[in-house]
Amino acid sequence: MANERLDGCRVAVLATDGFEQVELTKPVEALKQAGAQVEVIAPKGGQIQGYNHHDKGDMIPVDRQLSEADPEAYQALVLPGGVINPDQLRLEPEAIEFIRSFVQSAKPIAAICHGPWTLIDAGGVQGRRMTSWPSLKTDLTNAGAQWEDSEVVTDRGLVTSRKPDDLPAFCAKMIEEFAEGSHANRGARAQPGGEARPSM
Repeated sequence: MANERLDGCRVAVLATDGFEQVELTKPVEALKQAGAQVEVIAPKGGQIQGYNHHDKGDMIPVDRQLSEADPEAYQALVLPGGVINPDQLRLEPEAIEFIRSFVQSAKPIAAICHGPWTLIDAGGVQGRRMTSWPSLKTDLTNAGAQWEDSEVVTDRGLVTSRKPDDLPAFCAKMIEEFAEGSHANRGARAQPGGEARPSM
């Protein structure tokens, strides 16, 4: 993993009941090791239920209820997977608005497995290279994404991966992108034309 440091970086992890446990716990662990301040945010307070595939896993404490979370207070966003979790978040207008704020301000977002589902509703996939759990391919493509089958895909601050096996690559790229910060800010500092990094 890159020797990036995220000291002073506040990261929101948005999830609800039914998240894939390792897809929340491993990124949170990696972010904290890099020095980030991480908050698990959910539509309800208390705890949310993790899953290990189809089996119930651990209950994870919620740091802040969504109604009390200001997206302006965070520099980056993590969207864990699990089938139930993003399906439920898509029904929460407040959750979609929270995600849309990161999309519109070009802050880095890391989404794994079924996590990218919510990005469709938040207007965050049009014209973006990305990956996901294979069953989301048609949804993402229909919404304008350029889907590919890779362990991790990075496109202008958006980091996506397919499944738990991709977590080492996902976490490394996530920290790298979060350390670079908002693409809107980078564009302001860059030469005319922005980053001008070629697509690979």
